[in-house]
Amino acid sequence: MNTPIRVLLAKVGLDGHDRGVKVVARTLRDAGMDVIYSGLHRTPEEVVTTAIQEDVDVLGVSLLSGVQMTVFPKIFRLLAERQANDIIVVAGGVMPDEDVVELKKMGVAEVLLQDTPPQAIVDTLNRLVQQRGPR
Repeated sequence: MNTPIRVLLAKVGLDGHDRGVKVVARTLRDAGMDVIYSGLHRTPEEVVTTAIQEDVDVLGVSLLSGVQMTVFPKIFRLLAERQANDIIVVAGGVMPDEDVVELKKMGVAEVLLQDTPPQAIVDTLNRLVQQRGPR
């Protein structure tokens, strides 16, 4: 039997809007994934620690507050320091196109913007985990 994909969905920083991430969490659960939601106002350190403790396949960081260019470098540095580079990092929310390009250069596997259809999110995470292969 295949083990379900484990996903941590996180809200980092001061952004207080979480309706979208809750919809994504429900969509992924309905697709058979194990989903943990961090709640609001988490730090990069908290998110990385939780991702490692929960042994997740995917860390999805949802942002609306415009802090993506400072948050993701911290997350990648912390993952590297803790030898957890096998965790797939995806970004979601609202951000400018030029940031999407930079985030992908930085190592974000996929950027799923607010208008991404729910099934496309499921398909993307399935594809990313399949491409990475077993850990």
